[in-house]
Amino acid sequence: MNHSKGLSWLAMAIACCATVTMSCSGQAQSQEKELMTVGNPYLPLWEHIPDGEPYVFEDPDNPGQYRVYIYGSHDSMISGYCGRELVVWSASVNDLIHWRYDGEILKVDKNANGQPISRNGQADVLYAPDVTLVTAPDGTKTYYLYPNDQAGGRNGLIAKSSRPDGPFEVCNWSKSNPNLADGVLAFDPAVFVDDDGRVYGYWGFERSYAAELDPATMATVKPGTQIVEDMVPGRYMDGVFKFFEASSIRKIQDKYVFIYSRFTLEGEFGLPSSNYTLAYAYSDNPLGPWTYGGTVIDGRGREVNEKGEPIASATIDGNTHGGICEINGQWYVFYHRQTGTDEYARQAMVAPITVKVTPGPGGKVEISEGEYNSEGFSLGGLDPLERHSAGLACWYTGPKPAIHEWPNNIFSGSYVASAYGTDSKFDKPYDLVNNTNPVVNNTDGSIVGYKYFNFDATKGRSDVSLLLNLVPEGVDGTITILADRPWTSHGGKVLGKIELKSSMVQQPTEMDVKLPELGKLTGKHAIYFTFSSNTKEKSLCTLLDFVFK
Repeated sequence: MNHSKGLSWLAMAIACCATVTMSCSGQAQSQEKELMTVGNPYLPLWEHIPDGEPYVFEDPDNPGQYRVYIYGSHDSMISGYCGRELVVWSASVNDLIHWRYDGEILKVDKNANGQPISRNGQADVLYAPDVTLVTAPDGTKTYYLYPNDQAGGRNGLIAKSSRPDGPFEVCNWSKSNPNLADGVLAFDPAVFVDDDGRVYGYWGFERSYAAELDPATMATVKPGTQIVEDMVPGRYMDGVFKFFEASSIRKIQDKYVFIYSRFTLEGEFGLPSSNYTLAYAYSDNPLGPWTYGGTVIDGRGREVNEKGEPIASATIDGNTHGGICEINGQWYVFYHRQTGTDEYARQAMVAPITVKVTPGPGGKVEISEGEYNSEGFSLGGLDPLERHSAGLACWYTGPKPAIHEWPNNIFSGSYVASAYGTDSKFDKPYDLVNNTNPVVNNTDGSIVGYKYFNFDATKGRSDVSLLLNLVPEGVDGTITILADRPWTSHGGKVLGKIELKSSMVQQPTEMDVKLPELGKLTGKHAIYFTFSSNTKEKSLCTLLDFVFK
């Protein structure tokens, strides 16, 4: 079944059923409850912040307290990458579940003289940014934003602010032309201020570049130094690095760690070549030489099928960009996923990782690969007694592998549709009326999965039910609910089944199914919905949200 990206009828259905849903027995179900296990994506599902760079900065309104700030591009264009503004979200380091929208921090719509930057009055499109902090000897803090403005003559543009949440003002306009900016950083900039105050910049597309920057400008090459070309080998060069884009830099103890989007080799991991991964390299020096470390996250959600063959359990291909950050002793990798049928509705994702550094010259940096899952910052697992959007799915496959034809993905089965919330999204960011992505195109042979729920709260109960809110689509079929794996041949445990009839009204319907075996589960387990029907290549239903009770 072909689902359009807009899904206007579905948006209306979600809006109607977000506060009250009708079960098959006609009982109304209230959904007014604050989520305590938000899941992954960790921002509200109507928001689209790809390319997120995470930084812990002091809260300017609460000295001595710290927040995590996410600086990414903003997929507000909808029909193309990114947007004409940058926005920032933040969360207290003591509460990574609830994120706050801090607003727009930069729009480049005026030149140095305050005149419109373009003839049509539109602002520049801003791509994947980075931020760095300079602290003066007197303690004054200046935050520099590198907005990745790719308009002609402005791709080295930077802005600064006295606050991490802005607003930022452009600070490197050319003295000879009010429409140009003086700066060397080109595509996907990353900037780092070392302990000794020296500043380094990194950038590149298919080839990587780096330079020591002039601290007086924070944007131009330091006099007497040169740009390092091919800092790590690029996509078309020999070797394992295969740099594509998405430069990100961190210093961990005495090591420099470079995170980037890597093009995997054809057949690597048993899958086609893809730039939907983040990899890392490390060095004793900020400009190298570098040692390749490995993969930090794979947005394809690498798995195996029932035959044991490697598959992408999530979107087959796309781009990704992010960074790593230590928060309260736990390291995380921040990245993004694709939703919908193209690459223009990307959402912020996170996964815990471990980082081990062997100090001293030649010492190793070992970073574990993060797991692509539904947990986000809820490391103990999602609460099954909270109602969650179906869009938290980390596994969505069809009867045949999806096909990537840039910038589109063609699905034979389940996928997460993009959604943009309602007019109330800023007031009620995590309410289901806004915080939801439907899972669509659930054809025969499709699988939708969630890693992981924590079932300690339902331990020992024989009366547990699943309330699954869905829209039937006129097809006879069965949804089988399993724990742990989507096949019994792999140890999957069948918990229950839902029968769908072609005669069912095609409107939001809450299906109530008893799951007596679920009470035997404790701790974290994956949950899967598998779809079967004698009708092929037609969706059985659209999944909206669900809760165990």
